[in-house]
Amino acid sequence: MLNYSEGDLLRIAKRIHNPKRSFLLVDPLQAKHMPVSPTQALEMMRTLGSRLAGQYPGVRLVIGFAETATAIGAVVAQCYGPACVYLPTTREVLPDEAQCVQFLEEHSHAVEQKLCARDLDERIRGTETIVFVDDEISTGRTLINIVRQLRERYPALEGKRLVAASLLDRVSPEDGERMAAAGLERLCLVRLSPADYTAAVADLAVREAAAAAAAPQRPLVHVPLGCPPLPDPRTGVYIGGYAARCTEMAQAFLVRMGPVLETARTILVLGTEECMYPALVLGQALEAPGGRAVRCHATTRSPIGVSGMPGYPITSGSRLPSFYAPGRTTYVYDQAPYDAVVVVSDTPSPALDALWHLMGAWEPYGYGRFCYVRGGSDVWYV
Repeated sequence: MLNYSEGDLLRIAKRIHNPKRSFLLVDPLQAKHMPVSPTQALEMMRTLGSRLAGQYPGVRLVIGFAETATAIGAVVAQCYGPACVYLPTTREVLPDEAQCVQFLEEHSHAVEQKLCARDLDERIRGTETIVFVDDEISTGRTLINIVRQLRERYPALEGKRLVAASLLDRVSPEDGERMAAAGLERLCLVRLSPADYTAAVADLAVREAAAAAAAPQRPLVHVPLGCPPLPDPRTGVYIGGYAARCTEMAQAFLVRMGPVLETARTILVLGTEECMYPALVLGQALEAPGGRAVRCHATTRSPIGVSGMPGYPITSGSRLPSFYAPGRTTYVYDQAPYDAVVVVSDTPSPALDALWHLMGAWEPYGYGRFCYVRGGSDVWYV
C-alpha cells in the first residue's frame, strides 16, 4: 500500500463564476480535471479503499459523491468484496424522482444533489457501517446535510456506524466536532495543513475556457461491442457485478477496436461528468499491453480558470454542451495531442451534438482517431 503526501495529491486552481468559494483543490492523480495514468489513479483509490477495509471491515454499503468521487466510491466498494452495494449520489434524472433523498452541496457550482431511495431502507439494514466517499472534505456540511436527511427518513440508520472517507481532508477542529456530533467518523489519505486558499488564488490572473465550435460532421463507423449495456450505478449496484461488466466492456473494446487503434501510441480515455469508473477500467485495459502512453480524465460541470502560469494545474480548456442534458454547460481541461481520443459515456441514447463539439475542442491539438463508447455496448468512431 502506497503512502501519499500533500505534494502528491494537491494542486490549487481558481474557480470562476462561484462567489461561494474562489478556489478548487485539484488532485493530479484523480483522473478528473487533469490527465493521469489510469493505473496510477486506480492505485491511489485502492489505497484509500484498503485502509478503510482494514479499519472498518464488513461494510455492505458505500455511497460516493457526484461528480468527482464516483470512481473513488466504486473502487472503495470493490475493496469490500463483490456483495458490497455501491450507490453514488447524482445530479442526473432518476427513474422515480419523488423517492429520492435530496440534499445540498452548499459550496458547489451545482448545489442540488440526490440519492436514489430504491431499496435504500433494506440496504441500510443490511450493513452495520456505511461509508460515504468524497474526493475532499472541507467543512463536512454536505455530509451532515445528507446524514440529517437519511436519519429523518430511515429509522434503521440509528446505531449504524457512519464513516466519511476522502482523499484529502482539511476539516477544522470546530467542523470536526460538528461532524462527530452528527455521528460521522473520518478517514483520509492526506490531512492537509491549515492554509488560506482564498488568499492563494486572489491575485491569479485566469481566463474562462473558450466555447468549442462543433467539428465538421463526418460519417461515423458504428461497431457493436457484443456485450450488454452497463447497469446504471445511480440506482445502486452490487459492485462485483458492475465491475465485471465494466471489465467485459473493456475487453470487448480491445477485441473489436484493437485493429483500428493498432498504431496509436498515445491514447486519452475521457469519461463524461459522473461516468468516470468505466473510463478508468477501459484506460487500464488499454495501458496493460504495454508500449502505449494512456491517460484518463473526464469532462466536468466545474468552471475553472485557465492559465499558463508555471505550476498552475489547468493550462487549457474548452466549454462544451453536456452529453446528458440539453442546455447544460460542461468543460474539459488540460487538452493535448493524442493519437486517439476515446470518450466513455453512459447516456441512455447517443449524444452526437456533444460529441461533435468535443471533437471540435480537440481540433487545435490533433488526434488520429476519435472514438465514442456509449453505454458499454456500442462504439462510433472516425
